Amino acid sequence: MTILRSLLFVPGNKPNMLQKALGFHPDAYVPDMEDSVPESEKQNARQVIASHLAKLQTAGPWVIPRVNSLQSGLMEQDLAAVIGKSIDAISVGKLRTAQDIRDICELISALESKHDLAAGEIPLIPWIETAQAVVHCHEICTASARIVAIAFGAEDFTHDMGIERVGDESEADLAFARNTVCIAARAAGVLALDTPYFKFKDDAGLERNAAGAKRCGFKGKFAIHPAQVASINRAFSPSQADVEHARRVVATFEKAERLGRGSTSLDGNVIDVPVVKRARAVLEIAATGSE
Repeated sequence: MTILRSLLFVPGNKPNMLQKALGFHPDAYVPDMEDSVPESEKQNARQVIASHLAKLQTAGPWVIPRVNSLQSGLMEQDLAAVIGKSIDAISVGKLRTAQDIRDICELISALESKHDLAAGEIPLIPWIETAQAVVHCHEICTASARIVAIAFGAEDFTHDMGIERVGDESEADLAFARNTVCIAARAAGVLALDTPYFKFKDDAGLERNAAGAKRCGFKGKFAIHPAQVASINRAFSPSQADVEHARRVVATFEKAERLGRGSTSLDGNVIDVPVVKRARAVLEIAATGSE
């Protein structure tokens, strides 16, 4: 099971910030070449990220560089700078259709061959952040076996829609898009990853925001500041109470199975196959996750 609860953005043109990130423990580092890097620094970001990839990978978390979009004209140079044995996946912004995915995969495949990597070895995490991408979300999710997750980008989505982002993802302005991303991801068997919470000094707000994202079906969330990582990890990890309850559910159901029954009850609640599947999923996440 792939666990990507917390994914920490680091501006790719800031070597001091890439170095500092090594002191934190997200599930993934995301050295960024896209939105956090000004146009005048794009080339510098490629070089800085490339020089830090091996050190980032040695730290343990996944290393997932985010490259500029296909339509930017910068993607080919970005991919050439980072694809190799020191990354675990590639993240790509501003997808529009499944054809974009196929075009990107062709570029990645050529570079995999150049670096003696197996065909299809590098996973892909596309960003859903336009109206067109939301409409085509399931097609995008299923366009390539490389895709292990999709990410929702609220800032670009609200810009594309011509609406103001109020900053609370429970509001109606983002509800349809967020639900669409989660449902499409689940249908495709990939993870849904939530947009960053930009009020990085508002710990209570982040906790509420992440809890709401989890209820929606997101399995992880991007962080824009290292201080957000611990809260995000907690939000997307089962609590000790969750784990203990899941163990009781599984034990009760297995006892009922031995007696030839397909359902039972615990604490006044019915336990049947879907309930025990959720409980086993909680235990699997608890067993494979890390702080």
